[in-house]
Parts: sequence; structure tokens; C-alpha cells
Amino acid sequence: MGESAARAVLEHALRRGPTCDDVIVIVVDGPAGSGKTTIAGLIRREAGERGVSCAVISMDDLYEGWSGMRQGGAAVNDVLRALAQGEPASYRRYNWVTERYDETVQVPPVSVLIVEGVGSARLDHLDLVTTLVWVEEPDQEERLRRGIARDGHQVEAHWRRWMVEEAELFGEIGTRARADLRIDGLGGLVGPERS
Repeated sequence: MGESAARAVLEHALRRGPTCDDVIVIVVDGPAGSGKTTIAGLIRREAGERGVSCAVISMDDLYEGWSGMRQGGAAVNDVLRALAQGEPASYRRYNWVTERYDETVQVPPVSVLIVEGVGSARLDHLDLVTTLVWVEEPDQEERLRRGIARDGHQVEAHWRRWMVEEAELFGEIGTRARADLRIDGLGGLVGPERS
């Protein structure tokens, strides 16, 4: 499930070509628990099957814990701006267990870079994004159920606050309306394609 949507995303991005120096950037954004990580993985697999070099940056590695949604977007901006200038890019990976940044990760030289996670699309770097994908499971309780199944009941209060903050951020950016492609929570392509 989701393979045809992933194929459509990659084809859209390849048609447009590089927008960040010589890198094609696919941003997969949308509410938590909607399936962004799954879709990003399928896009990466599709790229690999076509012999296109590809890497994924997960916003979960960039947030500074449950209060780090805004800082995560700034980190993406730094990565993309470095790549746009033809420079090596890196980011600090956050460890949710130790609650600190553990290591610096070098972004490998690839043809396609996928950035996936809540708040990965920001006005500061939309000019460098080749294809913006919105993934949304409209049922908020289903998204919460998925999150708790993954992270445990002890984080339910964090998840509920996160859902409020992400809605505010999406409203500021207009992420859903700006998306080139929209995918539902089951991996189906549902939205009109912007060209």
C-alpha cells in the first residue's frame, strides 16, 4: 500500500529536476501519525529500484524533544541552504532517550534528498523544494492511536500538545494548500497535482 503514490511522487520530482544546486529535494510533511515515514521509505525504495541515489532525513532526528518542532525546521533550512551553495551539509541527531544531541550526521551526496516529518516544509526553504508532499490521516483519534502504539501510553499528553502545535504551524505556512501532491493516511494519492 502506497507504492503507486510513492512512484507518482518520485516521477513528479524527477520531471521537475534539481532545485537545490544539483539535488532534487522531496519534502514529506503532514500531521503526526499520518504515514509520512512509510511514504518516504517507499519513495526511497522506488528511487533505489531506478538506480537513483537517495537519502532520507527524518525530522525526528532534528527536533529537540517534544518542544523542538520549530528548531527542527531551522535545522532543515541550514541543510538545504548549504546544499544549494554546493557545500557539504550536516545536522545534529537528537537522542530521545538521553534527551540531548548525540552526533553530527553528514548528508551524503545524492541525487534525491527526502526530508520527512512534521514541519519539514518551511517558508524559509520552499524555494529549494522540488516536490512538496502532504500526507494526512484525517481522523485525529486514529493518528493519536498510531502514535501511542509506537511511542507508548506514557507520552499521550505530549502527543496531544504536539497535535495542537503542528496545527498552528501548518496554518502559518499553509502547507496543505502548497503541496504538489496529497496522500491519504492509507497511502493513496488523493489530491490534485500542481505542476
